[in-house]
Amino acid sequence: MNRQTDCPPAVIVMSDLAALARQHRLITDIAERGLTPLVIVGPTTDLARLNTHIADSAHPLSRIAAVRQLPSPAVDGVWASVQDWITDFDVRGVICSGEVFVDPAGALAEALGLPGPGSWAARVCRDKVMQRVVLGDHGPSWRAFAPHARDTATSGVYPCVVKPAGRMFSSGVIKVADDAELRAALAAYEPDETILVEELVTGPEFSVEALVHHGEVVWSGVTAKLTNEDSGRYFTEIGHTSPARIPSADADALVAANTAILKALRFGSGITHAEFRLCDGRPVLMEIAARLPGDAITMLWHLATGRPIEPAIVDLALGIEPQYPEPARRAVQRFVDHRPGRLADVRSAAQTVSWIGDDGYWPTVSATDADAPARCASIMVGLSRGAVLGDLNDSSGRSASVVVDLPLDADPESATRVFVDQVELDIDTEAS
Repeated sequence: MNRQTDCPPAVIVMSDLAALARQHRLITDIAERGLTPLVIVGPTTDLARLNTHIADSAHPLSRIAAVRQLPSPAVDGVWASVQDWITDFDVRGVICSGEVFVDPAGALAEALGLPGPGSWAARVCRDKVMQRVVLGDHGPSWRAFAPHARDTATSGVYPCVVKPAGRMFSSGVIKVADDAELRAALAAYEPDETILVEELVTGPEFSVEALVHHGEVVWSGVTAKLTNEDSGRYFTEIGHTSPARIPSADADALVAANTAILKALRFGSGITHAEFRLCDGRPVLMEIAARLPGDAITMLWHLATGRPIEPAIVDLALGIEPQYPEPARRAVQRFVDHRPGRLADVRSAAQTVSWIGDDGYWPTVSATDADAPARCASIMVGLSRGAVLGDLNDSSGRSASVVVDLPLDADPESATRVFVDQVELDIDTEAS
């Protein structure tokens, strides 16, 4: 497609308010390169709140030049909504920082002749059933059941895992022990949802973040993940450690498996976030996403390597090979345990508490020397004051989290626990 070289240069970012708040450095970096940030958001974004942030000159999201909210991420609707941008601007990059727009962002970048994952890779990364079919050699044993065939769903082995194919944030993912629990789980899903019934893979969980430039992996990092699965039937993430403190052979195996998967997908350019179980030394793919990772993982890699990762994402979207360093330090995020009730306040003597949902941006952290002692870099609350806390069935119910960075040779668990224990949750239990 011919470029509109006489028009202002721009980058289109497809996201939502939560991801924009987390990755506000994307917007800042685009603007500081002399490019116009144009943003598409989906229906879950509070557009009035986002526009308030854009109107606040002190807010990092104020650099957004234009924002449009769409009712769905359908490819044709997205393309129709940006057609004037394509005419009025010299669009030089397309970035997806939220899960729902992976498919249309990949297709748009390809149609404009811009770097991106490729429409095929983006489509597979957005569809859990397609991932199981295309990447079957890398994943667990599984069966998918379309909505009209859910009454025939069964499992050849128990316990197993049941998950809705189209959701995010671990929503609806549950472990079942027998046919009765399987039937009860199926009844809780929406009538139009396709369901996956999968082998329960045991072993520690990791994610592999990769920067890919024209089909070549130029940087990889392994993050250890912690979930609440040992205390119940759910798989909510309650912690991350970057880089993972594991033997080099295990890290190499995870990176090799991820690289093979990206080759199988014919992945072009961008960042990927793949989740694995390490079962008897063998990486088993849980799922792969063609977007920036969630929670504080990008912040963890910033603290570990000394450099924010968002400029590298902009580089990839513009066709520039990024130079991203190896970690010289380790960083950890841990979510604080809570009891049921209404969240009134969060306090800590270790660090100022950031209410990221209210502020509309994540705190900006700075790296320190590799051998500096462990420190609390951030304490964040994703919910608003007054939110009702309950069981952790998915990621949306988590309260406060602590981010700590420390030397590579220090024990991450003991160092982090010191700061987690200093967090006080003020919870009105009578409101539960």
